[in-house]
Amino acid sequence: MTRFIQADRVYVGWRYAQVHPDPGPPPVPPTHPPGPSAATVTRAPGDQFVGRPLRIAAGGAVAGISLFLLIAVAGVLPWAFALVALVACAVVLGITGSALWRDERAARARVAAQRARDDAARTAHERVVSEAEAVYAEKLRAWEERRRAYEGQREWYPVAVPPGVDRVDVVGGTLAGWSAAVTTMGAARLAVGSRLTVIDLSEGAVAHDLLRLAADRGDDPLVWVLPADLPRLDATRGLGPEALADVLSLVVSAGEEQASTRDLSFDNSILERIIEVLGPSPTIPQITAALRVLAQVGDPRDDLRRGLLTDEQLERVSALFGRNATDRIVVRHAWALEAQLRKLEKLATEQVNLPPSRLHVVSMDRRAGVLTNRVLGTYVTTALTHRIRESPPGGRWDHTLFLCGAEKLRGDVLDRLIDACEATGTGLVLMYRSIPNHVRERLGRRGHAAVGFMRLGNPEDARIAAEHIGADQPLLVAEITDTAGETLFDVAGESYASTVAYARVRGDGLTEPAWSPLPAPAADDDALVQGISSATAWGRTISPSPARQRARELTVEPPQLQQLPPTAMVFTHAGTSGRRVLLVDANPGIITLPTAHSMEFEEYQRELQRQTPASDTPVDPPPDPAPDLPSPRPSSPRHGRPRQSTPRLSPPRRGNGKHAAS
Repeated sequence: MTRFIQADRVYVGWRYAQVHPDPGPPPVPPTHPPGPSAATVTRAPGDQFVGRPLRIAAGGAVAGISLFLLIAVAGVLPWAFALVALVACAVVLGITGSALWRDERAARARVAAQRARDDAARTAHERVVSEAEAVYAEKLRAWEERRRAYEGQREWYPVAVPPGVDRVDVVGGTLAGWSAAVTTMGAARLAVGSRLTVIDLSEGAVAHDLLRLAADRGDDPLVWVLPADLPRLDATRGLGPEALADVLSLVVSAGEEQASTRDLSFDNSILERIIEVLGPSPTIPQITAALRVLAQVGDPRDDLRRGLLTDEQLERVSALFGRNATDRIVVRHAWALEAQLRKLEKLATEQVNLPPSRLHVVSMDRRAGVLTNRVLGTYVTTALTHRIRESPPGGRWDHTLFLCGAEKLRGDVLDRLIDACEATGTGLVLMYRSIPNHVRERLGRRGHAAVGFMRLGNPEDARIAAEHIGADQPLLVAEITDTAGETLFDVAGESYASTVAYARVRGDGLTEPAWSPLPAPAADDDALVQGISSATAWGRTISPSPARQRARELTVEPPQLQQLPPTAMVFTHAGTSGRRVLLVDANPGIITLPTAHSMEFEEYQRELQRQTPASDTPVDPPPDPAPDLPSPRPSSPRHGRPRQSTPRLSPPRRGNGKHAAS
């Protein structure tokens, strides 16, 4: 039994493909000209006139013989004279009778030959008709087989991340398209017990449907909406002084497009020394208070009264870099550090009880400032990077991290995250709305990565994407992929609801660990399909149609990439056998269609080739006919020429809503 949900697969979407083309209308029955009739064959009309003189002569001879016999018997003539007359008449009768007999034999021969020709013509006509009917019957049988194969085949095959790939870069796309991709990739991972973390910097709630699906399956997702949930977030708890200083120094540089290594090193040195003075596990308010001392901002006695610093700490911080150094470089850097880190002062001020969960979502509130969200996003990303680095290596993609809006982070922050995920086997999905320079330099590089291109509104981004794909072959876009955009829900209008906002505050000052172990659920195809159907907008809006899907051809050109349907993704990966380019539909609702297969297209082809030589019977014959689907709409001319079908395989049918194929 082959199931859709497999723990070693990471699915990015669905590929439309047909193995059996549309057979078209049935063959036309043959028409035959009328054959020779079976009427009685008679002599030719001229045969009765050919021997008329001979028959007259023969008749006269017979009459003469009769007359002379009668006269002789009556005694009118002597017998000697009558005998001579009789002999003469007999000679005439013999001559004419012989000629008449030869004519009769010739006429009968002609009649027999004509009858034989007519019989041969009728036999030949009947043979031609029989052969034509046999050919038509064979054509009709073959057409019916092709029709059954066409109607019984499946059209959608899952597309998984190639083996060995530890990262997927998704470029472009709308918020609705991102919602589809996150739901498709995340739903199957949750179904096999993997852990998911979504850092959503898009401000568009792209994991909204995934949260609904997880809640429907009883996974109790944890959602932080920043900055409101900063008091209940402690991503740096337990990190050493060096790691904490590294995180905070990167947070300070979040608003800068590029920061020199020297500046980062100087910030890191200041923070390390301050953390060393403050002791283990200092809070952000304590660190900012110490920075104000270095920057000579405000009155240190205020921080002393608030309990953020002690007299001893104040004295040690003041003497860290000497009196002269604080007049110039240290003052400038300490001022910048304090200004940025003040945005994190409420961090982990409330210790709350958090239930174990496989799905964590950290999002940015669109109502906060742009710089604030960038600082918070950098903090969460770098803190999680250190936690991933310190975690023991596990199975590939057992922990999957989605970073939505990754183009908002600096390149070195992304590099650190990529390296940490690659070293520990953590699956990483980076989603970029655009392709700035620091993204273009890293696209598909640094590790074994696949790239998916969704709708690219910017012409320059579309040009860069077309150059990266570099494929001439046309790609197939199914009708359902084109029409799905007409019923898409408005993701931009969705928002996250915090699940940690009302968590119970702990009295012991401790929090639950970041990841609490949960037993892995049993992979259940039907439960996943039912969840997507009922809990997600994608499952509710997609409707199976009884007719086969039409498809159009799409060429990899910038204008076409700018007009991609919202859920379409050009998925490309460079392997040992060359570059592989597919048109993938990330719509998670496709799994609910009866034409969705459980095996990848190439995998099913290999299975078919392996089984076909061993038997003359078709592999996996469909036990029931395919459901009827509405007539497909004609494709818009701007999308390219319509295409009815492409060669495809006939997979086993899935009955009674079961999505597991034998």
